[in-house]
Amino acid sequence: MYVPRAFAIEDLTVIHEVMRQNSFAMLVTSGLSGLEATHLPVALSTDGPGLGTLRAHIARANRQWESFDGELEALFIFAGQHGYISPSWYEAGPAVPTWDYVAVHAYGRPRVVDDEAQVLSMLNALVSQYEKGMERPWALGTQDQDWVRTMAGGIVAFEVEITRVDAKAKLGQNRPADQARVATALEALGARELAALIREAAGGQ
Repeated sequence: MYVPRAFAIEDLTVIHEVMRQNSFAMLVTSGLSGLEATHLPVALSTDGPGLGTLRAHIARANRQWESFDGELEALFIFAGQHGYISPSWYEAGPAVPTWDYVAVHAYGRPRVVDDEAQVLSMLNALVSQYEKGMERPWALGTQDQDWVRTMAGGIVAFEVEITRVDAKAKLGQNRPADQARVATALEALGARELAALIREAAGGQ
């Protein structure tokens, strides 16, 4: 991903937060049949000393997992808030239309996890991540365990140690005089979350 210095996110804590808030990611790999992509929920672990570990699973019938040999690099794309920016919102020209957005690209080598206990632990962690805050949280542990094991047999769990990341927040930093005006225009259109990020990038204007 092309990341001009003005738009680079360099704080790893912020990068991790973007990934967690936008955890339905796209996994892109290159195998014998060419490029393949799958959309899937991802759990991020930051317990270790590195950039973090991504854990997910894919349908066993989805043959993309057959390229997970621990050697070939894969790409996870985490897409955050984004929106069209009209040049009519700027105080002065010339200017062209653009798109503001937040995105993180995380790279690593997928490794298949075969151990049943570890797979179930990964599934429990992922379910808990999304059930948190529900009025009546659903849990794997309360289900018939034979059924759970049968369902788990239909997926392939894997993990990716992140080896490098590209992180970008293109939020009008190159036009600081216009950020507040752009945020106000976005708020009028209902894009309040993107507007809030632009105001934050502008120092709270």
